[in-house]
Amino acid sequence: MEFQDVVRRRHMVRNFDARRLPRDVVDRIVANGLRAPSAGFTQGWAFLVLEGAEETARFWSATFASAEARAAFRRQGLFSAPLLIVTLSHKDAYLDRYAEPDKGWTDRDESHWTVPYWDVDAGFAALLMVLTAVDAGLGALFFAVAEHDRFRDAFGVPDAYKPVGAVAIGYPLPDEPSRSLQRGWKPSDAVVHRGRW
Repeated sequence: MEFQDVVRRRHMVRNFDARRLPRDVVDRIVANGLRAPSAGFTQGWAFLVLEGAEETARFWSATFASAEARAAFRRQGLFSAPLLIVTLSHKDAYLDRYAEPDKGWTDRDESHWTVPYWDVDAGFAALLMVLTAVDAGLGALFFAVAEHDRFRDAFGVPDAYKPVGAVAIGYPLPDEPSRSLQRGWKPSDAVVHRGRW
């Protein structure tokens, strides 16, 4: 697929067929996430890849406060996604990397960072995985991970890693569009400022 087609076709999918994805497709999605840019080539991310109903069910059990909350969730088709990839950031990796001689800081002081690039870079990786899924003819959704402590406990994730978000991936089924889309795209002149504000 041409890149512009991937960008145009990308939308958030919330209803999936439960069919497992081919191994080579999953591997390509993850490999492309690893190609994301990162400040200082730190690569301070980690991905928790959950495939199939058993692994994804553990995720949903950990991230919903109760079975009742899950049953009341409006988008039940999301629970059928056969692949979930949780993108995690590792702040300490960046603080350590930028205290190295080639970066010029002599300490790990977080105040050097005007933006938390550990989270930004994890977001870049997630976006590359979403775009790779679309390129493979699949649907994808990036969403927040709730219940961080329960999630960490369920999967043995160290405290130093923060879940920035998860990507649900699978074969898309007909989906009710998000009500937010009624807002429409902002006109480019409202957000693009050339030369000055």
